[in-house]
Amino acid sequence: MRRHMVKLAQADKMGLSQPKRSRAVHALRVSGGALIASLLVWCGVTVTSAQAQDAPFITPSADTDVLYEVTSPTGDAVMKQRMRWQVSSLRQRLDPENSPVFMITSWPDHTLTVVDEGRKRESVMPAPSQGLTPPGKPAMTGTYARLGGSVVAGEQCTLWRTKDADGHSSDVCYTADGILLQVAQGGQITVRALTVSRTAQPDSVFAVPAGLKTEAPATP
Repeated sequence: MRRHMVKLAQADKMGLSQPKRSRAVHALRVSGGALIASLLVWCGVTVTSAQAQDAPFITPSADTDVLYEVTSPTGDAVMKQRMRWQVSSLRQRLDPENSPVFMITSWPDHTLTVVDEGRKRESVMPAPSQGLTPPGKPAMTGTYARLGGSVVAGEQCTLWRTKDADGHSSDVCYTADGILLQVAQGGQITVRALTVSRTAQPDSVFAVPAGLKTEAPATP
């Protein structure tokens, strides 16, 4: 929660309007969140002591381009967000729908760069994860219970149940090659993949545009 508040403060500092701030915060809460390093990033889950022999692969093992539909916990707001992943460099880009703001996470550099193309601003802060489970390896942290299988966006995935530090459950669905397809909390789907493409992602996708003014991250 503290990290999310920092990111919202940063969006304020970069001069985003309220709708754009909401999109930026959603983008950081999803996949991580969304971000892609682990369920901790995607769903705000803090977990320990994974059983590696019975845990999902949580980092894509191929270059990936996924369009997600993200629903607020109250169900009163829905947006789309595009996620692109380059496995060779361990970089991810998140683009909230209809927003000039996008985010690039580099795990080798341990950085999250927030770019506002509309205002020609960038801000660099520590990546919101302590580590990255290597592609092709099962989750190294977390407690998971296998629930069964499902099909999302035409892709087969395995459903897993995990819990956060407060004991709240999340049901997540991962493909065999580590792509997150769905997140449900309290019986409500909050993240759902609409399209999935395993296509090569060029370096240009993850390049920060030249000529941006750098702004320091907000502090708690």
